[in-house]
Amino acid sequence: MENTDFKQINPFDGQNPEVELRSKKMIVWLVIFAVVMLFGGITSAIMVLYGKLLWVHIQPPSIFWVGNALIVLSSVTLIMALKALKAGSQSKAFYLTLATFILGIAFVFTQNAGWNEMASMGMGNTITKTEQGLKQSRWNTLGKLNGEYGSNYYFELNGQTLTKEGDNYYYIRPDQSREDKTLEVLTTFNASGAMLSVLIYLHIAHLLCGLIYLVINLFRLKNGSLNKDKWISLNSNGMYWHFMGILWIYLFFFIFYIY
Repeated sequence: MENTDFKQINPFDGQNPEVELRSKKMIVWLVIFAVVMLFGGITSAIMVLYGKLLWVHIQPPSIFWVGNALIVLSSVTLIMALKALKAGSQSKAFYLTLATFILGIAFVFTQNAGWNEMASMGMGNTITKTEQGLKQSRWNTLGKLNGEYGSNYYFELNGQTLTKEGDNYYYIRPDQSREDKTLEVLTTFNASGAMLSVLIYLHIAHLLCGLIYLVINLFRLKNGSLNKDKWISLNSNGMYWHFMGILWIYLFFFIFYIY
């Protein structure tokens, strides 16, 4: 039986490298545009809900600040990796790309740990058992939150922070009249917590695509298919990675300090 050698087909073989660079940049920009539209839709929904529902503002866990530093540092190492590769230092590029991958994994762990910390304060769901012994999950109401009100978290309605007196929550109108909102707090679905978890884990899911691409490029660096003359894949990887880092920094301040 005749043996057939299978080789990877590169559609850009024989083309000017600038053509490949422009083409791959365009592909990455299209992906970035799609991600922007997705997260833009979610943040727009948050802005709409913010004006209509009781909203909870919560202090970001300190682990998120660690994650912010990690994602910024990972971009720095990837920039250095591309620079080293272009300079012909393939080994240095490999280890810097590996450092980016490790920092990215560490960032994912900080994200998950940060959400778990907030979930332990009542931001997430509660798992109970039915009469038949089956587990069921229900998203918490605002009344499930624990911690120090006014310090760890607070509720807001129509731009006005609710005042807590004992176990009761009051909405103070501009004319200083008071409306008891305790029952509403105890029964209102925690929409802000739900949207927060969606943003965190959706960002992680998209970041995982960048991590997979890093693994692919690590193998390419190891076998020499990425070198000082062929660095476009690492450049594309960097474009997406830097964007995901910038996106998270924006989401972080949007979640915790804007809405």
